[in-house]
Amino acid sequence: MTVEAAWEREGLTRAKRVVVKIGSALLTNDGRGLDEAAIGSWVDQMAVLRQRGIEVVLVSSGSIAEGMVRLGWQTRPSAVHELQAAAAVGQSGLSQCYETHFARHELRSAQVLLTHDDLSNRKRYLNARSALRTLVSLGVVPVINENDTVVTDEIRFGDNDTLGALVANLLEADALLILTDQEGLFDADPRTNPEARLIAQARADDPTLDAVAGGGGSLGRGGMATKLRAARLAARSGASTTIASGRQADVLTRLIDGETLGTLLHPDHAPMAARKRWLAGQLQVRGTLTLDAGAVEVLRSQGSSLLPVGVRGVQGEFKRGDMVLCVDEQGTRVAKGLVNYDSRDAERLVGQPSHRITDILGYVEAPELIHRDNLVVL
Repeated sequence: MTVEAAWEREGLTRAKRVVVKIGSALLTNDGRGLDEAAIGSWVDQMAVLRQRGIEVVLVSSGSIAEGMVRLGWQTRPSAVHELQAAAAVGQSGLSQCYETHFARHELRSAQVLLTHDDLSNRKRYLNARSALRTLVSLGVVPVINENDTVVTDEIRFGDNDTLGALVANLLEADALLILTDQEGLFDADPRTNPEARLIAQARADDPTLDAVAGGGGSLGRGGMATKLRAARLAARSGASTTIASGRQADVLTRLIDGETLGTLLHPDHAPMAARKRWLAGQLQVRGTLTLDAGAVEVLRSQGSSLLPVGVRGVQGEFKRGDMVLCVDEQGTRVAKGLVNYDSRDAERLVGQPSHRITDILGYVEAPELIHRDNLVVL
């Protein structure tokens, strides 16, 4: 192990707050119902972390998979209403299971169900953060899942890996520990290539990792590609991410002890300010602004606001305060932020200097389309 790798692993030993994410295949023993023994073991390990003074937040999949077992379904349904029904049936069993096991250690747990809207709306985002911080300060272990009973494709996170990363951003966690049924990220598919090697550590934003990330399984929605994306999201708040097999004995405590297990994906830049983290974590945008080369350069090098004069085109329909994506003239993502004008007015301001806003619109909301405090460069 290199000096750099040792230093990064050592960083886990100093973690004060961690987010643990456990996937469906692990929790349900590949679809055979909740694996009580395995869940009990993970809870035992989380209890050890709590005894060491480490705050633990759990993001747990498994409600739909458990609901399928209880309903006698062999194949994951595709209809939204059936998925919602399975989640409703399974969530109660999942929550009860965790509560029982945490109680063995005299620890309280709390069920927290979130949708994308809870983290995309600034007010609800701050409310969620306040509630979770309060639970953690009280010594309670929050057990977080996507609210699959009410969520739709338009407002879902997409997978609990992404949810785990956003929770890590939300709570400024030191580490995101993703437990899966694989040993970690390999340089080739280990199912078809016997010479595939485990990647022990890498930068989260290393572009070469995209080529080796695979697809998801039948129970969950996430594969290595979603875990890689989650690591990159978590890195925005300075958190490292470890992807490791949840079937290894004492995996959580061994990771926190600095043992080389799984794949460690670490950030290589300083944490963003809290508002910037929130902006960067938003997955849904309402429209797109195409920028000229000058505006792209100013945003990237100076962290300036986006002025109308640097905009070449407006796509989509959005309202003031909506999240929009900024791209260069080749379509490459540059930034995103909260826009000060709706799409119709933004179209009228394309390429215009700020001093002409009143003449064009009859009013001026702000001299910039996106203020730098509401904009994050990607």
